[in-house]
Amino acid sequence: MRRAARSRTRSKTHRAENSLFGKPFDGGKRMDHGGSQQQQQQQQHPMEQQYHQQQPYHPQHPAMMRLYEVQKEVASLGPQVCHFSGLQNDRDYKRLERDLTRLLLEVDQVDTEGKPELQGARKRAAQEVEGLLRYLEENASHPSRQAIEELSNEARQLVDERVVAPQRDGGVAEINDELVDALQEIILRLTQVKTEGRVPLRKARYRALTRLCAVQDVIEGRTQQQTLSLPLSGDTHEAVHRINQVMVKVSVARSQLVALLMGLSGRDSCAHLSRILTEMQVELDALDVSGNAAIRNYRKQVVEEINGLLKHLDLEGEGDDTRRYDLAQNNSIREIEAVRAHVSHLREGVLRHCVMGDLSFRPKAELQSLLTHLDAVDTAKNPCIREARRRAVVEVQAIITFLDLREALARRQPGPHEHPSHRSVWLVLGSLSDLQAQVLGFDGKRADKSYMMLEELLTKQLLALDAVDPQGDEMTKMARKQAVKFAQNILNYLDMKTDEWEY
Repeated sequence: MRRAARSRTRSKTHRAENSLFGKPFDGGKRMDHGGSQQQQQQQQHPMEQQYHQQQPYHPQHPAMMRLYEVQKEVASLGPQVCHFSGLQNDRDYKRLERDLTRLLLEVDQVDTEGKPELQGARKRAAQEVEGLLRYLEENASHPSRQAIEELSNEARQLVDERVVAPQRDGGVAEINDELVDALQEIILRLTQVKTEGRVPLRKARYRALTRLCAVQDVIEGRTQQQTLSLPLSGDTHEAVHRINQVMVKVSVARSQLVALLMGLSGRDSCAHLSRILTEMQVELDALDVSGNAAIRNYRKQVVEEINGLLKHLDLEGEGDDTRRYDLAQNNSIREIEAVRAHVSHLREGVLRHCVMGDLSFRPKAELQSLLTHLDAVDTAKNPCIREARRRAVVEVQAIITFLDLREALARRQPGPHEHPSHRSVWLVLGSLSDLQAQVLGFDGKRADKSYMMLEELLTKQLLALDAVDPQGDEMTKMARKQAVKFAQNILNYLDMKTDEWEY
């Protein structure tokens, strides 16, 4: 019935330049980011503006009044559609699809009496609803959304097998560095998922990353705790026995938190677990440690464990009530982008002077200060911010290594007894320096011919180095090894510049 309704409406309508509200559906950008208060007020009653312009029919006309009612419902559903980050089998998706399909049927049933102005208004209303339906479907079924879900399921299965299921069955969870590394690998793959700037996809990726990073943090805290000394004996003080009991509860709560974050707990909620942990804190605060420093430190350690778990319990609504997934507004990202803009300016200056054969422009001290600046940027354990900082560091280091090689080539004074193989390595390094200058200035895509040419030329230099026979000369061996690493770094940098990574 839904598809039939859409089909009938599409057969009656063609693409219009304007929507019922004066603007075509823009893929959610208008609803995502809003506008000034004046713009929002103008968008609240756009049909009134339309009437002032045309006024062929009074606003009280039944058809126009019905379309105006549809407009108000679409204005209510629009933000929900534009911020929905789930899948097609989610309850909210089905609700939104059902409501939009109903509106489409209602628009289809509006009697225009064959009058062009009413037909145009109905057509624009239908296109607005259809635009929301398309946006909802595209995001829920987008390949990137599917990739996010597949990675989330992979992490969920890993945590269930190693942590949740063993404790649920009365066994011991397999929490170790191997598990932490496996989760880190999934997190890195999540940061590489392309969102194309779509808010629902950014939101879905952000939610998956925050939960996975929280689980990793909880598990890392557990692996660190396992290296601590055993709890104090209950014979030492009567309070120790009660602290030990709380420690057991904390261990159970840790597994419950991991299950909650990964969507593996159908019964518990974050609010319920938060109450349990808070009660543990109250119980610990009420203990009389009688000024015993060792017991006081032991209690403090357990309280810190509880606080470490509590800080992750606000993730239940994370991404729904905040815009932290829009990293373009993040202060750390802005700081990194400011450094990248400075690096771009210095890179242009370096390349310009190199073209003129001028080696006097060497802003190495300035570049080193930028590295120090980047090292001080707070990533808040966000993998996307960490990756952004890492890429900025690579950009700075690429210029520094380019300047170092240029200077080494300019200072080079080969002696008459230089080994032929060593000379061959330096010839390749000279070619690599010229190619690196082209890579630094490259600003295209992987499909460009210039990219393919650079990649082929760099590969040829690697083959040329592979063909160099050191003939037992240790200096040549070392020089060739460094040259191979240098060529690979240039290739990696070229690859990084063209992988279209995004926040």
